[in-house]
Amino acid sequence: MLKLSKLATAVALVVAGSAALAGEVEVLHYWTSGGEAKSVAELKKIMEGKGHVWKDFAVAGGGGDNAATVLKSRVVSGNPPAAAQIKGPAIQEWASEGVLANLDATAKAEKWDSLLPKVVADVMKYKGNYVAAPVNVHRVNWMWANAAVLKKAGVTGMPKTWDEFFVAAEKVKKSGLIAVAHGGQNWQDFTTFESVVLGVGGAKFYNDALVKLDPKALTSATMTKSLETFRKVKGYTDAAAPGRDWNLATAMVMQEKAAFQFMGDWAKGEFIAAGKAPGKDFLCAAAPGTSTSFTFNVDSFAMYKLKDAAAQKAQGDLAAAIMGNEFQEVFNLNKGSIPVRLNMSMAKFDDCAKLSSKDFVDTAKTGGLVPSVAHGMAIKPAAEGAIKDAVSQFWNDDKITVAQGVANIAKAAATK
Repeated sequence: MLKLSKLATAVALVVAGSAALAGEVEVLHYWTSGGEAKSVAELKKIMEGKGHVWKDFAVAGGGGDNAATVLKSRVVSGNPPAAAQIKGPAIQEWASEGVLANLDATAKAEKWDSLLPKVVADVMKYKGNYVAAPVNVHRVNWMWANAAVLKKAGVTGMPKTWDEFFVAAEKVKKSGLIAVAHGGQNWQDFTTFESVVLGVGGAKFYNDALVKLDPKALTSATMTKSLETFRKVKGYTDAAAPGRDWNLATAMVMQEKAAFQFMGDWAKGEFIAAGKAPGKDFLCAAAPGTSTSFTFNVDSFAMYKLKDAAAQKAQGDLAAAIMGNEFQEVFNLNKGSIPVRLNMSMAKFDDCAKLSSKDFVDTAKTGGLVPSVAHGMAIKPAAEGAIKDAVSQFWNDDKITVAQGVANIAKAAATK
C-alpha cells in the first residue's frame, strides 16, 4: 500500500488546490520513445485547442516504475500533478487513499459505460465510480520479426509453436545473426516469461498461476516446462542484452541485426515511426502457442483532486479528450495499440491492429482475455515486484536450476 497519512493527504489537497493555475493541466507520463512521444503531442494539441495550458511532465525508463516513484513523492509532498499515467490495481490503491478525483460527470456525459468493455471499465472504477480514463488496449503477447532476416536464414512463415520457434531460432543463429532481440530490465524479462507461460500452459493455467497465484499451479509440472522453455529462449539472445532499453531491442529487429522480439504492440509504434511497413518490412504474430489468447495492458490516466474550478474543468476536458473518437484514433495509430473505445472504425489501422482488435473481442467471449502481470494489470505491486525479481534472477543466472527457479517464483508470489 501507499501508506500516505491522512495529514499528508490533507496537505496534498490544500497545496494542490492553491498551486493549480486556471486551465493548466500538468500530466505525468512515461511515454518518451518515438511513437509514444508523437502520441502525447496529439493529446497536447487537443487540449491546447480547448484553450488549456499543457504542462508536460515526462519521466523516462523502467516501464513506468520511475514515474510511479516520482508520483508517490509528489503526492506525499503535497504537490500532485493534475493527471498521472497509472493503471491496473495501482488505480484502486491510489483511490483508497482518497486523493483521486471522481470522473462520473464526464463518464456519464460521454457514455463511457456503453463505450467500454466491462473488464476495462471495472479497472477504471473505485467503489463504482470512475477515477481514471482509459487510453488504449495493448496486446502484450506479440512476437515481431524482420522479414528480410527470416528470408536470409531460410525461415518460412512465423512459428506457431515453441518447437517451431526453436527450429527457426537455430536457423537464424546459424546465419550469423541474433535470433532474439531482448533488453535487460525485469519487466522485459517478464513480458517474455508471461508469453511463454501462456503458450505452454494456456489461458486457464496462466490465470491460476500468475493472476490467482495458486501455489499448486506455481509449483506444477507445467510451470517447470515453462521455465525450461524460458531458459531455452534466453540462449538465443545476445550477450549485450542486460540493461538495454526495449526500443533499442526493437531497433535491432528494424536494422536487420536480429530476427525476433517478444514485446507488446508499442513496438509496432516504433516500426511505424521509422517508416517501416507491416507485412513487408516487419511481421507480427501472437507469441508461439498463444493465438487464442490475449494478454492485455490498458494505459490510463487517473485525475488527482484539485480545488481550483478552472483546473477541474481542464481535468474533465482531458478525460473527455482521452476517450474521444479523434484522440482514440490518432493516438492508437501512432502508439501501435488499438482503441479501447468499442465500435470504432478500424479502416485506417494496419493488419496487425485489425487482428489485435478481432482477437480482443473474441477472447473476451472465450475466457482467453487475460491481464498482463508484466505491465501492472493483474496483481498487487508488492507481489508483482517480487515475482519479476525472481524471474529476472532466473533469467540472468544460469546457475539457478529450473527446480530452484520454480521454488523462488512460488515463494515470491506469497509476498504481501
